[in-house]
Amino acid sequence: MDNNGNLILTEGLVLQEEKIWKEFLGKNILTKSNSCELYFEEKDIESFIQKLERLYPSIQYVNKLMTPDWGQKVIRFYDLDGNLIEVGTSMQ
Repeated sequence: MDNNGNLILTEGLVLQEEKIWKEFLGKNILTKSNSCELYFEEKDIESFIQKLERLYPSIQYVNKLMTPDWGQKVIRFYDLDGNLIEVGTSMQ
């Protein structure tokens, strides 16, 4: 389903157009290996973080666990290949 710049694929995978990011960030996107974000949802995010830190103690965080205004708990970090990963609790 094409939802105004967000392409929603099967199994909940969503691809977002660059223009959406530009509007959200309020600036141009720098194209490099970590210029996009992979997003996942996790029911038990605290257990996920414990496992992440146990398996990868030197993980580089963008932000540790936080709760933005919209109420979802999220964490962002770089995987071992430098990809930006966001894991959050379900929005439902």
